[in-house]
Amino acid sequence: MDHDRFRTLIKRLYATVKELEEMFPGRHFTPDGHMVGSIGECLVADAYDLELKTASNKGYDAVTKAGLEIEIKATQSNTVAFRGKPLHTIVIKILPDGTFEEIYNGPGKYVWDQFEGKPLPSNGQYQISLTKLRVLNQSVAQSDRVPRVI
Repeated sequence: MDHDRFRTLIKRLYATVKELEEMFPGRHFTPDGHMVGSIGECLVADAYDLELKTASNKGYDAVTKAGLEIEIKATQSNTVAFRGKPLHTIVIKILPDGTFEEIYNGPGKYVWDQFEGKPLPSNGQYQISLTKLRVLNQSVAQSDRVPRVI
């Protein structure tokens, strides 16, 4: 894959969003839904040198060269949702310029433990704030993180 071209295209997409919002004040053109998920998965796969699995793969989105299964969560808001306990998860916030901030990179157990004792919401997804994930991320040992290569 051409890493530079990929990053340029993502930045161009977000620049276009900004221009449209400036052209039509009060209107929002922010990418959402599947598009944000796919962008996030590709950003993470590229930055961490992961092999993406097919879209909507059950339980994980990518694997490391060593075979570790990674659930990738991307958002532009302040929360993410989980349906199940991932082996490992990387959560990012996509920034307005098309880059991203790593919010959490560690064992999924630490995230899933936050839902212990809570009833499953009617939509089948537990929500967790990025603020809480940032705090959890501070307790993840470096050896339990997937290293970023780009």
